[in-house]
Amino acid sequence: MYFSYGDKELAYLKSKDKRLAAVIDKIGHIDRAVDTDLFSAVVHHIVAQQISTKAQQTIWQRLQDALGEIAPETIGNTEIGKLQSLGMSFRKAEYIKDFADKIIHGEWNLTKIEHMSDDEAIAALSSLKGVGVWTAEMILLFCLQRPNIFSYGDLAILRGMRMVYHHRSIDKALFEKYRRRLSPYCSVASLYFWAVAGGAIPEMKDYAPAKKQEAKSKKLKARS
Repeated sequence: MYFSYGDKELAYLKSKDKRLAAVIDKIGHIDRAVDTDLFSAVVHHIVAQQISTKAQQTIWQRLQDALGEIAPETIGNTEIGKLQSLGMSFRKAEYIKDFADKIIHGEWNLTKIEHMSDDEAIAALSSLKGVGVWTAEMILLFCLQRPNIFSYGDLAILRGMRMVYHHRSIDKALFEKYRRRLSPYCSVASLYFWAVAGGAIPEMKDYAPAKKQEAKSKKLKARS
């Protein structure tokens, strides 16, 4: 299953932003996979933190092979040491075990999240061990398919925006300006900023200034 959007969302974004319109026309429709099981999505995002895509895919496959189903009961019945042996850190194993236990003992209600506003859901999810605001935002986008998620904490989104709008940097005030422009379909806009940041349009470049150290090295080479 892919993130659901269509002509209505694209027409709106294109009417609000000419630069983004050109990007949308060049890239076309983006198929971005989603995981509609909230418990599985939370566990997956915790496992995937701060490791390579290949590593997280390997660990996730091992977890699925070992448990059969990623559910509160299967996680709850598995020792932390066993989870860790699948390749994740002890801390991550502890986090997902704690999450499963909260569900099993009725301390946390998955269904309620689905009926919360974006801000309420982000606050609730980020109260879990191992889940920060950025992770919560990604869960809302790639699990609950909320249409208006726009993460200032996502470096790839900021890079894509610099490339599209030719900014050297994007501070919070400027970011919020674009949020207002692209709402209520910021999630769809995010898909295109990610694509641009990943090289979907090769001729586009990042306008961020070179690091001071890199600039210094160039000066030294020029003098030699």
